[in-house]
Amino acid sequence: MANIHDHCFSVAFGLLGNIFSFLVYLAPLPTFYRIFKKKSTEGFQSIPYSVALFSCMLLLYYAFLKKHDAVMLITINSIGCCIESIYLCFYMVYATKSARIYTTKLLIFFNIGASGLIILVTLLFSKGSHRISIVGWICAVFSVCVFAAPLSIIRLVIRTKSVEYMPFSLSFFLTLCAVTWFLYGFSLRDYYIATPNILGFSFGMTQMILYLLYRGGRKEIILTESKSQEQLGNGSQMISTVNETQEAAMNNGVGGMMISNSQIVPSEFNV
Repeated sequence: MANIHDHCFSVAFGLLGNIFSFLVYLAPLPTFYRIFKKKSTEGFQSIPYSVALFSCMLLLYYAFLKKHDAVMLITINSIGCCIESIYLCFYMVYATKSARIYTTKLLIFFNIGASGLIILVTLLFSKGSHRISIVGWICAVFSVCVFAAPLSIIRLVIRTKSVEYMPFSLSFFLTLCAVTWFLYGFSLRDYYIATPNILGFSFGMTQMILYLLYRGGRKEIILTESKSQEQLGNGSQMISTVNETQEAAMNNGVGGMMISNSQIVPSEFNV
């Protein structure tokens, strides 16, 4: 009876996680609409989307190895792979030549080199449950690294005493993603999925608490700190980016790892 209940819970939380994650995957649409209108990437970076795609590929590999109770992971990460690939193709169309070259290098490094190496090594040097454990740990560690991305947004809010650059809705849905995927992993006793989302939930709650603290605060614009025209341009791009998607995915969310663990919500920070 307990196993039946656990299965029902995992299906319910998995469905909710798929829904919330899908909504978060759509967060960059305003950014790409802007790129389409201006026919330029305007300094937006492709790193979040490459990392998000890498995250989805890793989780897909883990899900296929796991086989049992992996349908929810397979569906959302398959969708994630498609969406992130579309974003990257769209980005390449409007990017400058140097940005295209840089993005190509990223894809070769992350999505071909790193993922291919992980798959090759684990297939050659591990078997069965040991292989699943290794890939699970890799996914968990990568998820934790990606979940650290919101620290930059948190620092920005504290520094400016303004939540202008941290939309509450995105923080809210990212927190819901973390909760649902934690409960999904916990109900299946899959701690490679559950554990990283504890961190995701903590960061999400921190962002919402900061929102409540600073929502009535002054909207200090970081651009005033820039003294040269070049700095002014970079600051403007950063603010518009953060304001539109707050994607710390990651990104590095990220969006990512786990939008399907809350995954990457790709962050779009100008560097």
